[in-house]
Amino acid sequence: MSSFSPHYSCHKLQESMLSSASSFKNYRGILNWCVVMLVSLKQYGILVDPIQVVSLFLKDPYSWPAACLVIVSNVFILVALYTERRLAMVSSKPIHISTFNHSVYAESVFVIAFFLLLCSLYAVGGAFALGVYTILFLKLYSYKDVNRWCRERTQAKARSLSRSLSCPSSSFASSAMQSHVSYPGNLSLRDMYYFVFAPTLCYELNFPRSESIRMGFLLRRLFEMTYFISNVLSVVFQWMVPVIRSSMKPLQEMDYSRMTERLLRLAVPNHLIWLIFFYWFFHSSMNFVAELLRFGDREFYHDWWNSETITYFWQNWNIPVHKWCLRHFYKPLLRRGAGKLLSQSAVFFFSAFFHEYLVSVPLRMFRLWAFMGMMAQLPLAWFVARFLRGNYGNAAVWLSLIIGQPIAVLMYVHDYYVTHCEDDPTIAEAL
Repeated sequence: MSSFSPHYSCHKLQESMLSSASSFKNYRGILNWCVVMLVSLKQYGILVDPIQVVSLFLKDPYSWPAACLVIVSNVFILVALYTERRLAMVSSKPIHISTFNHSVYAESVFVIAFFLLLCSLYAVGGAFALGVYTILFLKLYSYKDVNRWCRERTQAKARSLSRSLSCPSSSFASSAMQSHVSYPGNLSLRDMYYFVFAPTLCYELNFPRSESIRMGFLLRRLFEMTYFISNVLSVVFQWMVPVIRSSMKPLQEMDYSRMTERLLRLAVPNHLIWLIFFYWFFHSSMNFVAELLRFGDREFYHDWWNSETITYFWQNWNIPVHKWCLRHFYKPLLRRGAGKLLSQSAVFFFSAFFHEYLVSVPLRMFRLWAFMGMMAQLPLAWFVARFLRGNYGNAAVWLSLIIGQPIAVLMYVHDYYVTHCEDDPTIAEAL
């Protein structure tokens, strides 16, 4: 029996920055963000149609392929747990089983992507299912790594007949709760599913836990989730869709002046949706799940709005992904002898691949706009860090967010229209 070393712990009990319980007060970066005004409803009329919203997810009201694929994901969870249990029982060089274990994790996402293509899911339903499988892939990879670390320390203890490095120090043990779990006691169905639903991508044997569920906090987050997702849908149908429709003709005719004008018109609603979605997902939704599970580490983001460099933004706007990349990708590369620049570039490449993967597979087309947009962050990060400081650097980060995303959106919408809709007179007329 051995417990997980606190040296590898990446969670601690803390509140989210935007929570009232947090002492964080530095919002100076917001001053560099230009306040935008919503266009009048008189221009397009009321365009939000509940039937359209439902049709984004369902092709046939009696067929739910995306939901079925999410349910099937339990197979991968159970196989991962079974494999880890088998590995815990093997005492010497479980090379073949370990290789199989790794293959299951690494190939699961690509297998499901193939299923998505075969099922021809609607783009939104396909994106949701693929997002679930991508998150599951990252979680299971972390689960595999952490259990491997515990196994290695158990084997090292058996070989050396000395105290294992993974055993806690006396000070750590004295502060541990009675429910403290040691390897392989963590390999239970309850522990596995707690991690699957927990708002983190990095596995630990013992997560920090809050004392109780605060019903007031939970209801506020639930209200925010409902309110902000309705705002996103309203902005999409009321503002963004009309701009995209009016952009098709300039894109087809390659009218650069009108394309630029449409791009600038699209930048505002796209950026507004991105901001609302950030708050809805990283603050409201993840805090809601964390409160339900009494998950103590609420650090889902840092003050990315104060970013003076592109690198700082990418390190701080999505803390769960950043922690995973640092723990399971960047540091292992450094330990294998790769330099910092090469390792950072590899992380950007990894992120660019998944950005493209999450867009191209549901749309069933491969254009590499998201991939190239992410890789373009490398020279942009160098330029901003080298030549811009303070408010100028912060303004450059905001500008890259406001202008960069709408370019990719327009490219994907145009290519999707040409690939799937141009020959359909009903869709072509609607656009």
